[in-house]
Amino acid sequence: MKKGSTMFYGALLLTGANLVLRLAGMSFQVYLSGRIGAAGVGLLQLVLSVRMLAFTLGSSGARTCALYLSAEALGRRRSVRPALWGCIGYCLLFALPVAGGLWVLTPRIAGSWIGDPRAESALRIFALFLPVGCLNGVMTGLFTAAGRLGTLVAVEFLEQGCAIAVTFALLSRWAGGDTARSCLSVALGSSAAAALSLGALWVLRREEAPQGRRGRPPWRRVFGLSLPVGLADDLRAGLNTVENLIIPRRLALYAGTVNAMADYGVLHGMVFPVLMFPTAILASLADLLVAEFSRCARRPGQVRVRYLARQGLRVSWLFGLCAGGAIFAAAHPLGNLLYRSETAGACLRLYAPLVPILYLDIVVDAMCKGLGQQSANARYNFLTNLLDVVLLWLLLPRFGMGGYYFSFAASHLVNFALSLRRLGQSAGLRFSPGPAVKSALCGAIAALPVFLLRPQDGTAGALVPMGCYLLALGSLWLLFRVVGWRDVLWLQGLLGARRKRGD
Repeated sequence: MKKGSTMFYGALLLTGANLVLRLAGMSFQVYLSGRIGAAGVGLLQLVLSVRMLAFTLGSSGARTCALYLSAEALGRRRSVRPALWGCIGYCLLFALPVAGGLWVLTPRIAGSWIGDPRAESALRIFALFLPVGCLNGVMTGLFTAAGRLGTLVAVEFLEQGCAIAVTFALLSRWAGGDTARSCLSVALGSSAAAALSLGALWVLRREEAPQGRRGRPPWRRVFGLSLPVGLADDLRAGLNTVENLIIPRRLALYAGTVNAMADYGVLHGMVFPVLMFPTAILASLADLLVAEFSRCARRPGQVRVRYLARQGLRVSWLFGLCAGGAIFAAAHPLGNLLYRSETAGACLRLYAPLVPILYLDIVVDAMCKGLGQQSANARYNFLTNLLDVVLLWLLLPRFGMGGYYFSFAASHLVNFALSLRRLGQSAGLRFSPGPAVKSALCGAIAALPVFLLRPQDGTAGALVPMGCYLLALGSLWLLFRVVGWRDVLWLQGLLGARRKRGD
């Protein structure tokens, strides 16, 4: 089977699984927001932000290192066991102290950082299970690099099902409408699912290369690859956590703010999950691109690297225009249908035009990681996150949520521009803005008829404007030759390669 066909079907498998999992997660988020309200969702998002910081500190780049070294070993037909044990040892070296620190500092974090003691019990559960989650990341990196996508998908379904089942049972039978118990229920469900996932992946692991001399863990390479990535991730997660923590406090200083925590909850707990829901497709592609670019980087020539980079950029940009335009067209019906919130619908329409850049940036970062540009990405992420924190600190008290929008757009655009420039230098690509501008103009024209439609509630009210936009966009792309037979033939080639092999 051709390599392109292998990647296509791997991405297709992960895409379908991630869409189902993301849909289940978003549906549960809708259910949760109905139980605890926007302010409760805001508090939960702050708890999860602190948990993500602890997880990032505990992992310190171990997952990316496991994926990179495993893909490299498999490309050379060597055993992955030394790399795996090296990544596990490295991970525990950081995860255990971080977990202990989070446990000890939980009262101060809940009282001073978050400003709500109700978050304390959930943070303690996250601290207790932190090493489990970090090791789980290492194992998923190994399985992704080994191409065992079916096994990984099955375990992810098991994990998500466990998390939802445990959390739902606790919410319905124990938590009630209590915000502290609701946060604790989410923490218990997530932690139980992580433990189950790690156990399943450990049992299902196997040797992915011919037996032979395995050698010792490549500690120098593990630390050399993980530390730059880990440091970058730590700085970025730290700044993200600072950003999330200061938003409600600085927003409360704005004269027009009624409930800062509720506004934060609407944006981060309701709007962003909908905006980023379609990235389940791109997340699958991004993981596969990291592994594939890692293999290609060790071979002479960059023909395949340039081909994959062009195709990845083009597909992700066109997909971002489809998703962003569809969300823009159905923003108000979606806000009412999912959350019964006019504010959520207005925010969806405001942020939807940024979707193509956000989606494309995910793929660009993955390509840069696969080409060994982790250090450059680290610098860019740190600088843009620092810019974001500074802008939020200055703008929120004066302009409220308008200041947040400006800060969000500016920092993401700067990060994307720097990452795209680095990708061009690393892969030897020259970018022509013409096709991207043409496709974007088609998207803008396709969105105009949406304003002529009469707003409707319910599922039909969301599907009709989405369908109208996508139909208009597809017609314009065909008319102006943004897409054509070349794309059909490329897709047929991927499908045909698999049929010829009888798969």
